[in-house]
Formats: sequence, C-alpha cells, structure tokens
Amino acid sequence: MSELFHVGISGARGRMGRAVSQALDAREDVMVSVRFDWGETPDLSLCDVVIDFSTAEASVALAQTCAERGGPALVIGSTGFTPEQDAALQAAAEKFAIVRSGNFSLGVNILIGLVEHAALRLDARDWDIEVFEGHHRRKVDAPSGTALMLGQAAAEGRGVDLAQVEDRVRDGVTGPRREGAIGFSVMRGGGVIGEHSVIFASEEEILTLSHSARDRGLFARGALAAALWVKARPPGLYDMQQVLGFER
Repeated sequence: MSELFHVGISGARGRMGRAVSQALDAREDVMVSVRFDWGETPDLSLCDVVIDFSTAEASVALAQTCAERGGPALVIGSTGFTPEQDAALQAAAEKFAIVRSGNFSLGVNILIGLVEHAALRLDARDWDIEVFEGHHRRKVDAPSGTALMLGQAAAEGRGVDLAQVEDRVRDGVTGPRREGAIGFSVMRGGGVIGEHSVIFASEEEILTLSHSARDRGLFARGALAAALWVKARPPGLYDMQQVLGFER
C-alpha cells in the first residue's frame, strides 16, 4: 500500500474549502490532516501540503507562518491581492514552495495560452480586446483572478504592460475606446460558478474564446494536482501553467 499524502485545508468552511474536502475525502491515497479557517491555529506539522481557498489577508498570514517554519508547501487559490500582499507572498516564497493561481481549471489554463496566441496575431490597431467574467453574488473581488490572468495573457501576447492598457471602469461620458486598451466587464448574480470570455472585436468580425465552469469539483481536482506537484519543489512562487507544463 502506498504512503498516504497528508493535506491540510485552509478556508475549510467556505464554498471552495468544502468542495476540496469532498474531493479529497473520496480518495484513498489522500488524508485530510487538518481543516481550519482564519484565526484558528492548526498543527501544520501534520501536513505535506496545505490547500488554501480563503482570503488574501489570510493567505498572506498563512504563507508567512509557513515561511518561518520552513513549510509545508502551499497551494493558494485566494484572489484579490493588493500589490503589498503580492510582495509579501513573493518574500515568503523565498523560504518554501508556493503554487498560486486565480484558477486551477485545466480548461482555463489552456484558454490562457489561446488568448496569448490570439493577441500576438491580431493587431491592436484593428482588434479590440474585452475580458468578460461572471460569478455568484457572494464573490467579493472584481475583476476575478481568472479575468486578470486572461488580461495578463492578452497583454503579454501584445508585448505591453497590462497596468498601462487596462480599462476596468466605464461610467458616464467616457469618449471613444482607446486603441490597444484591454477592457474588463463584470457580472455578479445568483449562484454562477464561473463564466469567462475574451472577445477580440474588429470592424468586420468578432472572435470569442470562452470557458464555463459547471462544478466546483474541477477546481478542487486541479488544486490537488498542484499539491502533488509542489510537494517536492524547491522554494519559489509557481503557477498552474507550470504545474501543467504549459510554460510560456
């Protein structure tokens, strides 16, 4: 019998935490050693890896704790990080291995590659890019982490800095669209798990690349794949593209 893989779940009472618990409990080769939420003090020594779907603040605190003790490795699916929190994660990752991703779906990560390739091929003078995302009414950050990943892929395809070309808010008399802008549109409502589309629009035609999530279990399975991958990695901040071998 093979050795059990011991996993901790941070944000265990949340919607994604419950989905991860359900997916892991169904496996005979995985043992969930601890389940905890923000403010609780788990015994991290019981874990090979901790899967964290909590909040940006809680994820940073957990990463700093793991950095102080040299592990365990982390898989972080939280979104909505500030630049300061990003820097804190980068610093923590100098001490141990972290996989962070705004989306653990195989389909979304393939979509990211397609978006970058399309942006590379479609001239910004002729093609506008709009990233649409829709989620349930309880999501607290916008645009979603996945939408920002898609926007970043489009920016990298065009060889530009996303921060310089993004257009996140439109209200009132905005004037014509800036050439080369990458726009974001957001919907919140009901129980939508996750809808993402990247629209390339020219005067003559429209190309839409999209992904629909039907079950949170797909993110849980991706997070487990990341946990198995990162367990033996050296210190560093990794992403799902690296886990899946889709290095850009």
